[in-house]
Amino acid sequence: MTRDLTLHQRRRPPTAQELDGIPWLRLLSDKEREHTLPRIVVGDAETGNAVCRIGRDPTYWFGVVDGLLKMNIDTDKGDSLTFTGVSRGGWFGEGTALKREPYRYNVNALRPSVVAGLPIDSFHTLLAGSIGFNRFIMNQLNERLGQFIAAREIDRINNPDLRVARNLAALVNPVLFPGVGEVLDITQQELGYLVGLSRQRVNVALKRLEEAQWIRVSYGGIRVLNLPALRSHTLSHT
Repeated sequence: MTRDLTLHQRRRPPTAQELDGIPWLRLLSDKEREHTLPRIVVGDAETGNAVCRIGRDPTYWFGVVDGLLKMNIDTDKGDSLTFTGVSRGGWFGEGTALKREPYRYNVNALRPSVVAGLPIDSFHTLLAGSIGFNRFIMNQLNERLGQFIAAREIDRINNPDLRVARNLAALVNPVLFPGVGEVLDITQQELGYLVGLSRQRVNVALKRLEEAQWIRVSYGGIRVLNLPALRSHTLSHT
């Protein structure tokens, strides 16, 4: 059965629409794009499927065409520590791909997702010869550094409302996740997994953020009304 196959075994050529969702392709020259397109594959990940595992050598550089992934590690106490979510349009693991070192984290699908992969050798070929690709990777690394500095700050925040706010801001980062836009397609349960809070507590936090007019919760997801406020360090009525 298809569900019994690994994500790698389920890989297939991308559709034209899926290719349109890969942000760095438009930065390549015609010759670079012609060389790269046949090498990109996609896989349909089911909820819980592993995209990356700790200790495995990288074979692809990955991105999310659609869906939501979670980057985490398992602690010595048996708990799971989540670093970040990876939403639509986001590519990740460039540091691991650059160094060709084993993964130091796990990445799993939080929901059915379409994951794209560029073979590691093709990644290095573009890195060696494409100015546009190099700029994309530099922007990724710079933004990623800021993201993880912010994540350390989030760990020190005891206010659940602000923890939810920072995580929402990270998930709609326009540089790392250009496919999201202003409306984030995420459930309260999924947000709880990423933040480390119960769905009920996330619901309370979202109501507080909505009262502050930072977001608007709708059936289709969460609309960000004030991204700078989500990234700030105060909530006026806490």
